[in-house]
Amino acid sequence: MDMVVRRQVALWLLVCSAMVFAILVVGGVTRLTHSGLSIVEWQPIVGVIPPLNQAEWDETFEKYQKTPEYQQVNHQMSLDEFKGIFFWEYWHRVLGRLIGVVFLLPFLYFWWRRQIDRSLVAKLLGIFVLGGLQGVMGWYMVKSGLVDDPRVSHYRLTAHLSLAFLIFVSMFWVALGLLAERTRTASNAALRGLQRSGFWLTILVGYMVVSGGFVAGIRAGKAYNSFPLMNGHLLPPESFLIDPWYLNFFNNMALVQFDHRLGAWLLVFLIPWFFWKTWKAAVSSSARMAASVLLVVLLAQIGLGIATVLLAVPVGLGAAHQGGAMVVLGVLLWVNHEIRLGR
Repeated sequence: MDMVVRRQVALWLLVCSAMVFAILVVGGVTRLTHSGLSIVEWQPIVGVIPPLNQAEWDETFEKYQKTPEYQQVNHQMSLDEFKGIFFWEYWHRVLGRLIGVVFLLPFLYFWWRRQIDRSLVAKLLGIFVLGGLQGVMGWYMVKSGLVDDPRVSHYRLTAHLSLAFLIFVSMFWVALGLLAERTRTASNAALRGLQRSGFWLTILVGYMVVSGGFVAGIRAGKAYNSFPLMNGHLLPPESFLIDPWYLNFFNNMALVQFDHRLGAWLLVFLIPWFFWKTWKAAVSSSARMAASVLLVVLLAQIGLGIATVLLAVPVGLGAAHQGGAMVVLGVLLWVNHEIRLGR
């Protein structure tokens, strides 16, 4: 591929990555404001147009009034209050469709012009399929909250969140590869060890995303609002009350929050160690700079996490903490990519 085209494709993918970050934050606000069940139909095309007059608003509100959330939780909600939660979910869905358009049209253009390699076409098609699956998963998640219990399944919510991160990782990693101005050099044993460390740290951040999904899904952040201990305990005594025992890892507020905190503690010790190892290794100056940025964003994310739990997950902090996770992951991918290239 021509270098100019490589940069164009990379810029396009970075724009798409930024849009995924934006929808993640909007999705966090949508969840925290309990807006996600306000639209009870999935209409990928006509759903782009919101209610435009009083009659359409009355019809939309009437559909919401038939849901368990309205009948059990929001039965005193007015139409004006409904509009507040409607638009968070509406913009979340519109942004998802917009990402699909912004991804698909340039892809078709580059493909039609035969400007991208076959291997890259396969990767981009895979990302597009993931995006389609994300849309389906989003509706599958919402459906779980429209029957009986006015809460979405925390398993489906975690899958929806994890897919967003997977799409971001895929686009951002491909973009980094296209922007690389040097080829990968032969690595020694020390550098290969550093690369393995970077890989496992990425897995650990992925674990934090998944465990954070369960924390959000069962609203575990509303409990144990103390730090560093959890209501005076390292591991709360009620952490294994559910039978069978393994369901505690997904359904028990105490253990779910403990597991998320445990991952954070590991990162607090491992990222500074990784930073130190990177600065000692035979890597490029850009790799050292990326490792420094990683340390800074981790500290900011830990601070956000502590403030979020101490204040029982206010909307702004909760959404910022969710977005911060994607920032940490993005910077870690950058570090990994620079280390793979060597000097």
